[in-house]
Amino acid sequence: MTSSSRPSDAPLPSGPARSGAAGTAEPPLFDALSARWSALHEKGPVLHDEAQGVWQVVDHQGVGAVLADPATYSSDMSPIAPAQEDFDAFRQGNFVGMDPPRHRQLRTLVSQAFTPRVVQGLVPRIEEVTTRLLDAVADRDRFDLVDALAHPLPVVVIAELLGVPAEDHPLFHEWASVMFDGELIGEAPDMADLEQALEAVAPTVREMNGYVLDHIRRRRAAPGDDLTSRLLHAEVDGERLADQEIVGFVALLLIAGHITTTALLGNAVLTFDRRPGLLDKLRADPELLPPALEEVLRLLPPFPEVGRRTTRPVVLGGHEIPADALVMAHLGAANRDPARFADPECFDVSRTPNPHLSFGHGIHFCLGAHLARLEARIAARSLLERFRTVAVASHDEVVHRNPAVIVGVRHLPVEVTHR
Repeated sequence: MTSSSRPSDAPLPSGPARSGAAGTAEPPLFDALSARWSALHEKGPVLHDEAQGVWQVVDHQGVGAVLADPATYSSDMSPIAPAQEDFDAFRQGNFVGMDPPRHRQLRTLVSQAFTPRVVQGLVPRIEEVTTRLLDAVADRDRFDLVDALAHPLPVVVIAELLGVPAEDHPLFHEWASVMFDGELIGEAPDMADLEQALEAVAPTVREMNGYVLDHIRRRRAAPGDDLTSRLLHAEVDGERLADQEIVGFVALLLIAGHITTTALLGNAVLTFDRRPGLLDKLRADPELLPPALEEVLRLLPPFPEVGRRTTRPVVLGGHEIPADALVMAHLGAANRDPARFADPECFDVSRTPNPHLSFGHGIHFCLGAHLARLEARIAARSLLERFRTVAVASHDEVVHRNPAVIVGVRHLPVEVTHR
């Protein structure tokens, strides 16, 4: 990294920043997203997209209020979402799309596996896997960070928690690549686009459901000390979970349990690289790494919008919104609300507190937030300790995912110098 004329303790702007080695006339995708999300506040706090029939909530207070009120803003989209047989089966155990009391019942079952104490106990294993993955590229001066570290690390961790055999781990990469590819989703998809995308992804969901069902049957025949085995014997209000509920449960954890960490780590390396001198600052003071990652989460939430369905007519931001309307809580815009964050466009590693909403809020706050943060911290710290420099080889070679589905990168070539 080159040195910067900016004082080392000054906040760094979120963009624009230096371009790739070959240069480009177009603004980097993340800068374009930042500008778009920030501009929403000029029209907010509540916007109506007539073409899509969607209401957007963009201010921090409003987004927090929507996410904290499941009675008015339901997570169950089935009354207004396109129906698809394979996804309907998957939804049976997907507590992310449920409301109380069933949400509470199912979340309580799995939350025991993600308590801070349990997650902290995973530190030695996370460090071991990180070391092994980086050892595999120890003889290289250039490698793809996503393929080498950002993807396999969280996959191994979540798969081991669920008792999935190591030889099957590559399946999750294939499934996640299809489900989060977003080739059929544009920047402003309507219900027809979503229905087409669901049909295209359905075979992958069917394959995943079948695999998880076989895994459940194997664990039923030979239980182990893993989360899947515990779910088979768990009771909710005196009743055991049906196999299909466990399928949706486990499939959700397999996919959602790793994709956020993958996105966070890739976004962090891209963000740090585009701020000359920042990696040296983090290396000199490792205590700055956790707040730096929180700033990455604030500015680049992997899932920048969360959908809710109104259960009754409601007045929000001066607008009358009918029942069964689709309300999008815009986390990306809320995280840039100037009423909540000083200098919201500024990347500030000393920002305290940092009440971003990237992991949600209320009863649906991300169950794996603590694990994702821990994995990203260990991986980023290991990169800083092992390599004297880490730089994006060329921003023109970075392959982004469709931000309408997830904000992250599919490929991130980096060049390193060894100590």
